[in-house]
Amino acid sequence: MPRAILLVMDSVGVGGAIDSDKYFNGSISDSGSNTILNIAKACDSGLANEGRTGPLRVPTLQSLGLGNAISLSTGETAPNIPIYEKGAAYAVAAPVSMGKDTITGHWELAGVSLDRDWHYFPDIGKAFDTELVNLICDLGKLDGILGNCHASGTEILNELGEKHCQSGKPICYTSADSVFQIAAHEEYFGLSRLYDLCHLLAPYLHEMNVGRVIARPFTGNNKSGWSRTNNRRDFAMAPPKKVLSEWMQEDGIATLALGKIGDIFSMRGFDRLIKGEDVQLMQALEAEIETGSDNSFIFGNFVEFDTLYGHRRDISGYAKALEWFDTEIAKIIGKLRKDDFLVLTADHGNDPTWSGSEHTRENVPILMVGASPNKNKKVNFVDVAATVANFMSLPTIGPGKSLL
Repeated sequence: MPRAILLVMDSVGVGGAIDSDKYFNGSISDSGSNTILNIAKACDSGLANEGRTGPLRVPTLQSLGLGNAISLSTGETAPNIPIYEKGAAYAVAAPVSMGKDTITGHWELAGVSLDRDWHYFPDIGKAFDTELVNLICDLGKLDGILGNCHASGTEILNELGEKHCQSGKPICYTSADSVFQIAAHEEYFGLSRLYDLCHLLAPYLHEMNVGRVIARPFTGNNKSGWSRTNNRRDFAMAPPKKVLSEWMQEDGIATLALGKIGDIFSMRGFDRLIKGEDVQLMQALEAEIETGSDNSFIFGNFVEFDTLYGHRRDISGYAKALEWFDTEIAKIIGKLRKDDFLVLTADHGNDPTWSGSEHTRENVPILMVGASPNKNKKVNFVDVAATVANFMSLPTIGPGKSLL
């Protein structure tokens, strides 16, 4: 019986989408952004030698067609990631829905395209109006909030962490994504209290077409510094239509969500969830590959490319994470069964060489093990869902077309 494994390398884009000039980081458009190509160029130029050295080394991903995907997307060849001439199974997917955020990308990959844009908060002045602030205070029995702005999640802790601990007011902020984020100290504010506030607030913001309310717990103090913990939780809007995991589940296929996939899809269609840091998720994935049942579907997200390195514009860190992933995914591939189908892709870009600190509007690679595309290699995100469904002998329910 077959198994399908769909892994999202969060933010691993391969070049600006056709409409990238309409998306911005500050005043600079995303046209010309290319997460992998620009990292490879930086490594080749000696600009990514913190914690690693030399050219970007991703031989496994290269053998799967990563260089081919970059070339197909942009016409350029990435340093040390040449085109693989021995039959790599690859394609390049373009986003169609408006937005370059987590939910938009993942929903499209799971077979749901969106016909309208999300609600975004103003990036100048106060982000949240008086009515929303009053609602937050009523729901949380609060005297007020801190922040009320666009901000970097780490920088705002340095700015307001001490004031938060003294006042008990949560730190509320947003970004270029359609998100409302609440940061609170796990001890001074309380983790369960933070979750409760986000849970109560989420339905109101979803009515406004805000994609996610994110609980951002942290610890520390003004002397030792502030650290975000792994207890983050996303309260995401439910998909408007059935997604790939639901197609699977309804056909009797066992389903597992790895990482933040469970939050992104509100656990729609998933029997089990495993969360943790990327290292822990890779260990869990290896165990599932070795001992998991047949006729199953694993949908995973490896988020740290994005959260730890892309947003922080840390080229060396991103390159090191890619090299780690390359080594680990080789082990996974070596343990696949003959009826397994592995798909590696991404949800958007986050070019660490680019201006600003937000996602970049990019095409993404589709790298496959266990089956090869026999159609056009320039496809859309929604075609990933159709391809995985086809491999598992399911009818395509969404708008995508299978590559197989």
